[in-house]
Amino acid sequence: MGAIDSGNTAWILTSASLVFLMTPGVAFFYGGMVRAKAVLNMLMLEAAALSVTMIIWTLWGWSIAYAGSDIGGIFGDPASGFLLKDSMVAQDGVFTATGLNGNNYPVSVDVAFQVAFAMITVGLICGAIAERVKYSTWMIFVALWVTFDYAPMAHMVWNGGLLSADGAISKAIGAAAHDFAGGTVVHINAAVAALIIVLIIGKRKGFGTQPFRPHNVPFVMLGAFLLWFGWFGFNAGSASAAMLSWGFTEKIRSGHYTAMGAASGMVAGLVAITPAADVVSPLWAIVMGAIAGVLTCLACGLKFKFGYDDSLDVVGVHGVGGFTGTILIGFFGEGTGLLAGGDWKQLVVQLVIALVAILYSAVITAIIAFALEKTIGWRVTEAQEVGGIDLADQGERAYDFAGTASSVLKEVK
Repeated sequence: MGAIDSGNTAWILTSASLVFLMTPGVAFFYGGMVRAKAVLNMLMLEAAALSVTMIIWTLWGWSIAYAGSDIGGIFGDPASGFLLKDSMVAQDGVFTATGLNGNNYPVSVDVAFQVAFAMITVGLICGAIAERVKYSTWMIFVALWVTFDYAPMAHMVWNGGLLSADGAISKAIGAAAHDFAGGTVVHINAAVAALIIVLIIGKRKGFGTQPFRPHNVPFVMLGAFLLWFGWFGFNAGSASAAMLSWGFTEKIRSGHYTAMGAASGMVAGLVAITPAADVVSPLWAIVMGAIAGVLTCLACGLKFKFGYDDSLDVVGVHGVGGFTGTILIGFFGEGTGLLAGGDWKQLVVQLVIALVAILYSAVITAIIAFALEKTIGWRVTEAQEVGGIDLADQGERAYDFAGTASSVLKEVK
């Protein structure tokens, strides 16, 4: 395959670092949205998304997604790359990469890049289940979900499997399915999983009858900016257009341009362009962002209409945004979309892969989540939820309000 290309290697390492940063970005984004009594728990859920995913990826996740021989177009065998034996080997007492991939950078670098995608996908799910789930149950769920859902989905879409451009669905329809950076693998997948868990574990106490206000909007904005920065490793596109269209929609509905809306709009645009960033022109990228901003803003209100407690709008932003971006390739994909020189086949194949991704994620997540519910359980007790999951599950608080008040009184005296 030739020698290592230092430029390619440096860029993929940089991209891996940027994508890794997105999970801490999500931690701030979600952490600011929850109430003060649950912020540490949210940060811990994100920490587990990083750490548990890394272990599973090293053991067999990488092999299932990319290193193993294809099994039925669904997943790779978990043995070929078990413990990264396909990419790391000891030579003269030092572990080093065993080979290069087609882009002339070490396979080990690709392992790091791909695990960052797995981490952020898991991290997105946390927002839907905020303020009410046990940390221990979440860690077990992450291990099982990465194994049976994320890694197979990545294989199906990005490693020549069922949902790939070379897969059986694309061949049957006569058009190459397209998901550049995770409309199906990351966003639809995470949002469907989030919805299924929410339906199984139920609502927070007080949902629909009392307000659940974000405790730290600056945290939310910081998280959104970190996500936008990290998306340069993920992909770059229509975030600004979506922020504006979300804002206009919000202004019409509520009379205000809110910071929360701006942050959510940024993320919605980034989500929507994810599957299409390499095949749409700048004009169509802006149009996609504008469409996504309106649709995701409207979609976030559906949880009140249908009564599911998606705490931080994972379904509305990532599910609707990811689905929108995936489908709009069928209209705006250069040379293949209906409005960009193509025909109807691209639209059909995009719709089919999106629906298959939804079905697969729903079934696998339901099996895992229901099994955990019936064995160790998902929820903390009602008293622990009301008192604050930080204190119940982590044994500490993010803010020592009592201590601060006491210190002020002492200073006054």
